[in-house]
Amino acid sequence: MSWLDSILGRRQGRPERFAESAPPPPPPTSAEIFAAVEAVEQRIAGRAPAVVTARVHRIGTRVAEMVPRLDRMGVASLEAHTVVATATSYLPEAVDAYLRLPRDFADRRVVADGKTSLMLLCDQLDLLTTTLGRISDAISRQDADALIAHGDFLAEKFGKGSLE
Repeated sequence: MSWLDSILGRRQGRPERFAESAPPPPPPTSAEIFAAVEAVEQRIAGRAPAVVTARVHRIGTRVAEMVPRLDRMGVASLEAHTVVATATSYLPEAVDAYLRLPRDFADRRVVADGKTSLMLLCDQLDLLTTTLGRISDAISRQDADALIAHGDFLAEKFGKGSLE
Protein backbone atom coordinates (compact mmCIF):
# COMPACT_ATOMS: atom_id res chain seq x y z
CA MET A 1 0.00 0.00 0.00
CA SER A 2 1.37 3.41 -0.94
CA TRP A 3 1.52 6.33 1.44
CA LEU A 4 -1.23 8.02 -0.61
CA ASP A 5 -3.44 4.98 -0.29
CA SER A 6 -2.99 4.97 3.47
CA ILE A 7 -3.84 8.68 3.71
CA LEU A 8 -6.93 8.23 1.58
CA GLY A 9 -7.95 5.16 3.52
CA ARG A 10 -7.71 2.78 0.57
CA ARG A 11 -6.91 -0.83 1.19
CA GLN A 12 -4.72 -2.75 -1.16
CA GLY A 13 -6.62 -4.88 -3.61
CA ARG A 14 -9.96 -3.18 -2.93
CA PRO A 15 -11.45 -0.46 -5.07
CA GLU A 16 -11.82 2.90 -3.41
CA ARG A 17 -15.27 3.52 -2.05
CA PHE A 18 -16.33 6.78 -0.68
CA ALA A 19 -18.44 6.38 2.37
CA GLU A 20 -21.62 8.32 2.22
CA SER A 21 -21.53 11.15 4.66
CA ALA A 22 -24.00 11.01 7.48
CA PRO A 23 -26.93 13.35 7.15
CA PRO A 24 -26.67 16.47 9.25
CA PRO A 25 -28.31 16.25 12.64
CA PRO A 26 -31.83 17.63 12.86
CA PRO A 27 -32.20 21.14 14.24
CA PRO A 28 -32.79 21.33 17.97
CA THR A 29 -36.38 21.15 19.14
CA SER A 30 -38.03 23.97 21.04
CA ALA A 31 -37.61 21.96 24.23
CA GLU A 32 -33.87 21.54 23.56
CA ILE A 33 -33.46 25.26 22.89
CA PHE A 34 -35.27 26.16 26.13
CA ALA A 35 -33.25 23.54 28.03
CA ALA A 36 -29.96 24.98 26.75
CA VAL A 37 -30.77 28.45 28.11
CA GLU A 38 -32.13 27.01 31.36
CA ALA A 39 -28.91 25.03 31.82
CA VAL A 40 -26.87 28.23 31.53
CA GLU A 41 -29.11 29.96 34.08
CA GLN A 42 -28.63 27.03 36.46
CA ARG A 43 -24.83 27.07 36.01
CA ILE A 44 -24.55 30.75 36.90
CA ALA A 45 -26.87 30.59 39.93
CA GLY A 46 -24.76 31.67 42.89
CA ARG A 47 -21.58 31.71 40.78
CA ALA A 48 -21.91 34.93 38.78
CA PRO A 49 -22.63 38.52 39.76
CA ALA A 50 -26.13 39.94 39.42
CA VAL A 51 -25.13 41.90 36.30
CA VAL A 52 -24.43 38.61 34.53
CA THR A 53 -27.49 36.85 35.91
CA ALA A 54 -29.78 39.68 34.77
CA ARG A 55 -28.31 39.70 31.28
CA VAL A 56 -28.53 35.93 30.89
CA HIS A 57 -32.13 36.03 32.11
CA ARG A 58 -32.93 38.78 29.58
CA ILE A 59 -31.47 36.65 26.78
CA GLY A 60 -33.46 33.67 28.02
CA THR A 61 -36.65 35.72 27.95
CA ARG A 62 -35.92 36.91 24.39
CA VAL A 63 -35.21 33.38 23.23
CA ALA A 64 -38.42 32.11 24.87
CA GLU A 65 -40.40 34.83 23.06
CA MET A 66 -38.81 34.00 19.73
CA VAL A 67 -38.72 30.20 19.64
CA PRO A 68 -42.45 29.89 18.83
CA ARG A 69 -41.86 32.35 15.97
CA LEU A 70 -38.90 30.50 14.40
CA ASP A 71 -41.11 28.89 11.75
CA ARG A 72 -41.99 32.35 10.42
CA MET A 73 -38.32 33.10 9.84
CA GLY A 74 -37.81 30.19 7.48
CA VAL A 75 -35.84 27.04 8.10
CA ALA A 76 -32.61 28.24 6.54
CA SER A 77 -32.78 31.88 7.57
CA LEU A 78 -29.82 33.56 9.18
CA GLU A 79 -32.15 35.01 11.82
CA ALA A 80 -33.48 31.60 12.89
CA HIS A 81 -29.93 30.23 12.97
CA THR A 82 -28.83 33.17 15.12
CA VAL A 83 -31.61 32.60 17.66
CA VAL A 84 -30.87 28.87 17.91
CA ALA A 85 -27.09 29.37 17.99
CA THR A 86 -27.43 32.04 20.67
CA ALA A 87 -29.30 29.64 22.94
CA THR A 88 -27.28 26.51 22.21
CA SER A 89 -23.79 27.83 21.49
CA TYR A 90 -23.00 31.55 21.80
CA LEU A 91 -24.51 32.07 25.26
CA PRO A 92 -23.23 28.85 26.87
CA GLU A 93 -19.72 29.26 25.45
CA ALA A 94 -19.36 32.85 26.66
CA VAL A 95 -20.70 32.09 30.14
CA ASP A 96 -18.71 28.87 30.52
CA ALA A 97 -15.46 30.62 29.56
CA TYR A 98 -16.14 33.19 32.27
CA LEU A 99 -17.08 30.56 34.87
CA ARG A 100 -13.82 28.66 34.30
CA LEU A 101 -11.86 31.66 35.56
CA PRO A 102 -11.16 32.25 39.25
CA ARG A 103 -13.69 34.86 40.44
CA ASP A 104 -11.11 37.36 41.67
CA PHE A 105 -9.21 37.19 38.38
CA ALA A 106 -12.38 37.36 36.26
CA ASP A 107 -13.92 40.26 38.11
CA ARG A 108 -10.85 42.42 38.90
CA ARG A 109 -7.95 41.70 36.53
CA VAL A 110 -7.83 43.73 33.33
CA VAL A 111 -7.32 41.34 30.43
CA ALA A 112 -8.08 43.24 27.21
CA ASP A 113 -8.80 46.78 26.11
CA GLY A 114 -8.82 48.01 29.71
CA LYS A 115 -11.62 45.60 30.63
CA THR A 116 -11.93 42.70 33.02
CA SER A 117 -13.33 39.34 31.97
CA LEU A 118 -16.57 40.30 33.70
CA MET A 119 -16.83 43.47 31.62
CA LEU A 120 -16.03 41.58 28.43
CA LEU A 121 -18.71 39.00 29.23
CA CYS A 122 -21.26 41.76 29.89
CA ASP A 123 -20.37 43.34 26.53
CA GLN A 124 -20.87 39.99 24.79
CA LEU A 125 -24.19 39.38 26.55
CA ASP A 126 -25.35 42.90 25.64
CA LEU A 127 -24.45 42.27 22.01
CA LEU A 128 -26.46 39.03 22.01
CA THR A 129 -29.43 40.82 23.60
CA THR A 130 -29.29 43.64 21.05
CA THR A 131 -29.04 41.18 18.16
CA LEU A 132 -32.03 39.17 19.40
CA GLY A 133 -33.97 42.42 19.82
CA ARG A 134 -33.30 43.42 16.22
CA ILE A 135 -34.41 40.00 14.97
CA SER A 136 -37.56 40.15 17.09
CA ASP A 137 -38.38 43.62 15.79
CA ALA A 138 -37.91 42.48 12.20
CA ILE A 139 -40.27 39.55 12.70
CA SER A 140 -42.83 41.79 14.39
CA ARG A 141 -42.61 44.25 11.51
CA GLN A 142 -43.32 41.40 9.08
CA ASP A 143 -46.36 40.39 11.15
CA ALA A 144 -47.57 44.00 11.32
CA ASP A 145 -47.10 44.40 7.56
CA ALA A 146 -49.12 41.23 7.01
CA LEU A 147 -51.91 42.61 9.21
CA ILE A 148 -51.91 45.89 7.27
CA ALA A 149 -51.97 44.04 3.95
CA HIS A 150 -54.86 41.88 5.14
CA GLY A 151 -56.75 44.98 6.24
CA ASP A 152 -56.17 46.57 2.83
CA PHE A 153 -57.43 43.38 1.16
CA LEU A 154 -60.57 43.31 3.31
CA ALA A 155 -61.24 47.00 2.72
CA GLU A 156 -60.90 46.54 -1.04
CA LYS A 157 -63.02 43.39 -1.09
CA PHE A 158 -65.84 44.51 1.22
CA GLY A 159 -65.63 48.28 1.13
CA LYS A 160 -63.95 50.68 3.47
CA GLY A 161 -66.54 50.76 6.25
CA SER A 162 -64.98 50.81 9.70
CA LEU A 163 -61.46 50.21 8.40
CA GLU A 164 -61.11 53.85 7.34
